[in-house]
Amino acid sequence: MADFTPAAAPKAALSRRQVLGLVVLLLIACALPFVLGNYRVFQLTLALAYAIALLGLNMLTGYNGQISLGHGAFFAIGAYTAAILMDKANWPYWATIPVAGVVCLVAGFLFGLPALRLEGLYLALATFALGVAMPQILKHKGLEHWTGGAMGVVILKPEAPPGIPLSQDQWLYFFTLFWVVLLFFAAWNLLRGRIGRALVAIRDQPIAAQAMGVNTAMYKSLTFGVSALYTGVAGALSAIAVQFASPDSFSVFLSLTLLVGVVVGGLASISGAIYGALFIQFIPNIADQISRAAPWAIYGVFLIGLMYLMPTGVAGLVRLVRHKLARRQARSEARPL
Repeated sequence: MADFTPAAAPKAALSRRQVLGLVVLLLIACALPFVLGNYRVFQLTLALAYAIALLGLNMLTGYNGQISLGHGAFFAIGAYTAAILMDKANWPYWATIPVAGVVCLVAGFLFGLPALRLEGLYLALATFALGVAMPQILKHKGLEHWTGGAMGVVILKPEAPPGIPLSQDQWLYFFTLFWVVLLFFAAWNLLRGRIGRALVAIRDQPIAAQAMGVNTAMYKSLTFGVSALYTGVAGALSAIAVQFASPDSFSVFLSLTLLVGVVVGGLASISGAIYGALFIQFIPNIADQISRAAPWAIYGVFLIGLMYLMPTGVAGLVRLVRHKLARRQARSEARPL
């Protein structure tokens, strides 16, 4: 079984300093759309959507130990659910988000049932096959009426509600931020208690967990479903922001990119989803600006450098720095006057 760190669920309660830090961070996030241009706001909206997907994948891989190389498929299902409902059924954009989540929850749970017989690399290959097959499924002639085939589905970018003086990009940013806060809070509550401890126990010692009465099969399947739910919501939010859903946008490269974001941000870390999302959204753009001839080579250098300097991810480095500062402060307070 792979060795993941940290090996515990989130703490049961936040300190006053942590709550204050979260409030300040949220205030900064709310101020960003008013100081940045529309394109940067659009990029941040996509980063927030990716953060939701990475959190869902981290529940599965970081906390439960199931490796997935095909979560781009659930991202696509969520995106197409929202796009089809908006394009064919004239649903309001906000109503498509929970539907996309429920559809992916069911799809992830059903896929997780047969995947119970697989572990490690075998499960990774099975999910990889799902990620490879999804674009071809979306292009199938039997689904072309709904998915638009290779041309995809075009949707309109929603306007801000009447009376709210925000541009389209600003409104979608706040709409996505709302879902980020809601789903991150839900994940924190889910992982801090008995369920989180059960997931970590299944990841680290599955035989001991089963001996202690943990229903490993049900927990694994439900974790797959909840992980797919988060990824589907992220896909729906991304499609609404981009105004387009195409099979070629959800290739297996997207699945690999999501896994890269989880590892860079930090396995078994809720905050790591934010760091990983910023990495996969902005580092390719920075690499392209450095070298238009070989941007992915620069991207690879960034990735190798980060993994060498931060083997536990950005969240692990932040946690290490915080612990060192706390030790230094404790030592300074313990010195005699």
